[in-house]
Amino acid sequence: MGFAAKTYGFLLCAMVLIPAICYAQDSYVSSRATYYGSPDCLGTPTGACGFGEYGRTVNDGSVTGVSRLYRNGTGCGACYQVRCKIPQLCIDDGVKVVVTDYGEGDKTDFILSTRAYARLARPNAAIDLFAYGVVDVEYQRIPCQYPGYNLMVKVHDHSKYPEYLAIVILYQSGQSDITAAEVYQADWQQWRCMRKAFGAVWDMPNPPAGALNMRVQVSGSGWVQLNGVVPSDWKAGAVYETAIQLP
Repeated sequence: MGFAAKTYGFLLCAMVLIPAICYAQDSYVSSRATYYGSPDCLGTPTGACGFGEYGRTVNDGSVTGVSRLYRNGTGCGACYQVRCKIPQLCIDDGVKVVVTDYGEGDKTDFILSTRAYARLARPNAAIDLFAYGVVDVEYQRIPCQYPGYNLMVKVHDHSKYPEYLAIVILYQSGQSDITAAEVYQADWQQWRCMRKAFGAVWDMPNPPAGALNMRVQVSGSGWVQLNGVVPSDWKAGAVYETAIQLP
């Protein structure tokens, strides 16, 4: 995925500020799920959401790629309860997963990490469940919960100080989507719209100097301000903790 700086205009800002369609469900939806292999059974650090290593290990590695639920990256970080519909092999509660990647399977909504898929199974039934390859499931979006963690802002590894900044939000709790991000330009006395680069990554060329005052638009809640969270000497790959968590 390229990170070339592009012209940012009013039309682009207006497009990303349009609230996302609400995908929260009050009941379970029928679908199908499969799994992908990895050496350690966890997620992949190269997922389409741009989370990096966080996308491999968050939620103890119970993560998933999705297709239509990806929603051009707006669905990144969403949490779902996924329940297998083979009662003789699967536990009743299913598994909670976090969206960290995009992926399409055989009419599937979920491509689970190996660990997440195994956690669908009853004791001693995982091998039989893996033999199916693709299983019928039902799913429901649920609030993400990260006890002990505040919302964090990671400066993406492709950032280049000081002329190019890309960020991704980590440990986003609740059941809302981040639909826009802006940085305050003090000398212009106005907010500058960040571009949705890909997945959960927002970027801009020539960010303001100094500690950055940012805000994100959260579906159903309006704007949430993150003042001074990214320091003046920010570094690519660094993660900065905020003092807040989303409801």
